[in-house]
Amino acid sequence: MSSTETLMPYDEALERFEPVLGLETHVELGTESKMFCGCPTTFGAPPNTHVCPVCLALPGSLPVANAKAIESTIRIGLALNCSIAEWCRFARKNYFYPDMPKNYQISQYDEPLCTDGYLDVQVEGKTVRVEIERVHLEEDTGKSTHVGGATGRIQGADYSIVDYNRAGIPLVEIVTKPVEGTDRLAPEVARAYVTELREVLRSLGVSDVRMEEGSLRCDVNVSLMPRGSSEWGTRTETKNVNSLRSVERAVRGEIERQAAILADGGRIIQETRHFHEDTGATTSGRSKEEAQDYRYFPEPDLVPIAPDPAWVAQLKAELPELPSVRRARLQAEWGVSDLDMAAMHNAGAIELVEATVEAGAPAADARKWWMGELARRANESGTALADLPIRPGDVAKVTELVASGALNDKLARQVLEGVLAGEGTPEDVVEKRGLRIVNDEGELSAIIDQVLASNADAADKVRSGKVAAVGALVGGVMKASRGKADAGRARELILEKLGVQG
Repeated sequence: MSSTETLMPYDEALERFEPVLGLETHVELGTESKMFCGCPTTFGAPPNTHVCPVCLALPGSLPVANAKAIESTIRIGLALNCSIAEWCRFARKNYFYPDMPKNYQISQYDEPLCTDGYLDVQVEGKTVRVEIERVHLEEDTGKSTHVGGATGRIQGADYSIVDYNRAGIPLVEIVTKPVEGTDRLAPEVARAYVTELREVLRSLGVSDVRMEEGSLRCDVNVSLMPRGSSEWGTRTETKNVNSLRSVERAVRGEIERQAAILADGGRIIQETRHFHEDTGATTSGRSKEEAQDYRYFPEPDLVPIAPDPAWVAQLKAELPELPSVRRARLQAEWGVSDLDMAAMHNAGAIELVEATVEAGAPAADARKWWMGELARRANESGTALADLPIRPGDVAKVTELVASGALNDKLARQVLEGVLAGEGTPEDVVEKRGLRIVNDEGELSAIIDQVLASNADAADKVRSGKVAAVGALVGGVMKASRGKADAGRARELILEKLGVQG
């Protein structure tokens, strides 16, 4: 989106047009070696150190398929309710990129490994079924870095350098069918789909799905059709969107941009577009109005893949509990509402609450602290809840201290603050800050005597039968003890000293 492009307000755009989505998600598999050679796949190694004649496409080198990558792809397909091909093969996709050493990519074309699946997602209390067209296996490309210039892209750069470490890493592409009928929820549906897909992949253990490192990235396709029309509009493809928030923003931005163009009598150009994280804008990439001929043909150096149906059945039987099933089970165990469960899911708190319960905390208490005080601190610092420097075991210990009477909620919040500040375990923070509740009857009685002496009017009101006035005296005790007194016991002792029945 250039600075000269106008946008139509989102609500107005949805009054006039219906969006159609398509999502292509690329997942780097977490195998130890690359797809067709034995080079390691470790992220962050020095450039061009994880390469060999095969992934550099040197003359005479021959690929050998990674069996673990094939297994992982089948497991992904099964988790997405796909049909698994009984026979398929790799193909060569021919095109030139500087970071692709072969000048072709070993991929799958008309015979993918997995087809016709679906993934259900929850958005604002509604179940939306996103249908999967195909899940296929290929190899990743290298990485080009364009040095100089203002945008980090090849236009205007002084020179480019290429790192082939990523070239040849197993890459799974998951392609949805066109997603219709989402209406105003299109951005949220796109985000929910990628979120749920990431959780499924994580539960399978097939990838670390770190979007910030590029092991999960999404191409977002958007088109608009006028209300009442049945003919899809021209789509754009926003490439390599690498955060959940950006997936949502990219869909919303394209709806607003395309609607403004169409309303002004213009036409949408079928093209790739680049998303800019800093502004939320997209800019034009390359035109795709003319279909590129990739000259696919079967890969002659690799034998076809024919998964044994018995093996596929075994893989299906061994699938772990999938996230949606797990959420339903936990919701029943914890006795929480759909709304509360959705809030925990959206906050990324379910695993944290579960781990806190496993560490000994009641579910209600675990949810209270993660979705209350800790969520507040995460929002204030702009940190994901799971990235806060506190462990579920620490939160469980705080709930234990509160339940035992050693802490009240006010003191517990201070303990959490100390743990987050790196002051040690909850017990360490209690000891260093002197936060334990005053339970000693003698110490508490002395504090009460001081408060009664300095609040004679309030004490007289309580003696005369105005028991509600005891609240001010309890407040005085809490202030004098810096919040460490047991408020309930303080009230009992105050009334006892004043000769009043509670």
